[in-house]
Amino acid sequence: MPLLRQGSHYLAFGVLQLLLDWAGFVALTALGLPAAPANLASRTGAALLGFWLNGRYTFADGQGSRLGWRRFVRFWALWLVMTVVSTLLVAFVERHLGLREAWLAKPVVEAGLAVVNFFLLRHIVYR
Repeated sequence: MPLLRQGSHYLAFGVLQLLLDWAGFVALTALGLPAAPANLASRTGAALLGFWLNGRYTFADGQGSRLGWRRFVRFWALWLVMTVVSTLLVAFVERHLGLREAWLAKPVVEAGLAVVNFFLLRHIVYR
């Protein structure tokens, strides 16, 4: 049941990444950094952790971890697309509804993107 195992690991590591990402975003914006660069910074830190955890545990196979430079490049290409979408959505909420609403919207945005990201990671990055 690799899909169930992968899904449960991805969920657990995703919650950890989401907490790290959200806490970084809130802290940086509370210090006065605009939403877009704060989102970029917080997602970068969480992504580095996520690449390692998912390659080492979630998508590992019988031969061991699934890390390496080729996967890292594919991961960052996917991360860039997801970060653009995330940043546009969070910045939109911040601009039109306010900072506190952007703090609340960020986990919702990231959770929605995580569902799509799981299948893209599984079939493109860690294949």
